[in-house]
Amino acid sequence: MSRGYARAREKDEEARAKLEALAPGERPTAVTVGAVVAALGAVSNLMGLVLGAGGTGPLLVGTFIAGLVAVGMWRARYWAVLGMQTILGFVLVGAALALLFASNVGYAAIALLIIGLAGTLFWFLVKAMARIQMPGAVRREP
Repeated sequence: MSRGYARAREKDEEARAKLEALAPGERPTAVTVGAVVAALGAVSNLMGLVLGAGGTGPLLVGTFIAGLVAVGMWRARYWAVLGMQTILGFVLVGAALALLFASNVGYAAIALLIIGLAGTLFWFLVKAMARIQMPGAVRREP
């Protein structure tokens, strides 16, 4: 069993060695895409508030959180990427449940599209998070 752990540690070290620290002012593409998606979420929640859709409390909280995540991701902050992945996790679970209970092919296709897009962004944010938290990563001032 210790051989398996040693091999896993070896593979981890190889993967870490291949990562490059962020250059000054650099933001990984996945983080930029995530920031835009979070900003669009904040804008859509804000439009819902203005148009009176749903309860004001949840929309207000959603607007604040999505806006905070968008700004943090634009600045390539680790906590913001982690927050976006949490949101994407909820989206993936919700879309999977929607797929289970889809009443027609159109709804199933939409659920599959959401799963594909959210899952892809989630996957690419994992590597971006590793680059952001690297010891040699450049920290930018706000």
